[in-house]
Amino acid sequence: MAAATAGPYNYSYIFKYIIIGDMGVGKSCLLHQFTEKKFMSDCPHTIGVEFGTRIIEVSGQKIKLQIWDTAGQERFRAVTRSYYRGAAGALMVYDITRRSTYNHLNSWLSDARNLTNPNTVIFLIGNKSDLNESRDVTYEEAKQFADENGLLFIETSAKTGECVEDAFIETAKKIYQTILDGSLDLNAVDSGIQSRNNRPDLRKPAGQEEGAKTSGCICR
Repeated sequence: MAAATAGPYNYSYIFKYIIIGDMGVGKSCLLHQFTEKKFMSDCPHTIGVEFGTRIIEVSGQKIKLQIWDTAGQERFRAVTRSYYRGAAGALMVYDITRRSTYNHLNSWLSDARNLTNPNTVIFLIGNKSDLNESRDVTYEEAKQFADENGLLFIETSAKTGECVEDAFIETAKKIYQTILDGSLDLNAVDSGIQSRNNRPDLRKPAGQEEGAKTSGCICR
């Protein structure tokens, strides 16, 4: 079977992502900025989960990201926890201007660690870097938290788009590396990865990026 086919199915892998964090930290705005390259300034809070996709390229491989944006309200936690299973990547978001959202990271991280597989790549994101004058959480303390817990870390702005691409794509690069080094079993039900040919095809030529679909968003 070929690594990819023409048209909208021109990709070698599907990676499942989840976006988690408190209500109002900008999870859906990050999703919308990444998939549509737009900022939605006024949209309702996510109820349950929303979904978006985009095809990116990593090391010459086209990869389709299936991104599940989960509601941050406690009353939806029982529903959203079911989406953690089989996630290859988890983007854990807090608001740099609201310390309470940072203080809740241990709870979100506990869920991510308990409900995903051991190889799930967890990326800590401090959103709303455009509001630096209202900062309530320093870069240094968040970076220390990430280092202590073995997480990737970046600050982003869903409004300006700053570093949003990096967060999603660096997660994919880390996941792809686990495929290359053989530490991830692609046949495992909870791997969060679907392969069109069950192995990395390093000979596959580079192609264009793009392709998006999204639904719903949660903003400030």
